[in-house]
Amino acid sequence: MSDSAPAPLPEKLQSIVTMFRSAPKALRLQALLEYSKKLPGLPEKYIEHPEFLQPVPECTSPFFLVTERDDAGGVNLYFKVPEEAPTVRGYAGILHEALSGATPDEILSIPDQFYMDMGLTELITPMRLRGMGAILMRLKNDVREHAQA
Repeated sequence: MSDSAPAPLPEKLQSIVTMFRSAPKALRLQALLEYSKKLPGLPEKYIEHPEFLQPVPECTSPFFLVTERDDAGGVNLYFKVPEEAPTVRGYAGILHEALSGATPDEILSIPDQFYMDMGLTELITPMRLRGMGAILMRLKNDVREHAQA
């Protein structure tokens, strides 16, 4: 790791990371499951046209995402994650809550392993943690592609 400070997280994401980091282990898992319940469903247009969704094959659970710019220049995030994958759904719920409406630059500047500061390593297998990294990487790639559109 370098000594340079990582880019600051967007405010909403920073408050979520801080809350997770400071919570006892049992509460962290409970909070992750709560975020899994908060994840909104896909808009009808993506249910009818799943070919627009980007797969995240590195994730052990079937995970799909799509981003689109809103009229204000922010990014809307949509995720398709099975109910049977509550920890991965929880991570998607965190990303959705913290980053929907953020600018492309805010999303692209998020450190690739920010989630490691949340205290999840005690709760989630290394394979799932790698999946979280892949989800963020794919999300950034999708944002990059749509930012140039």
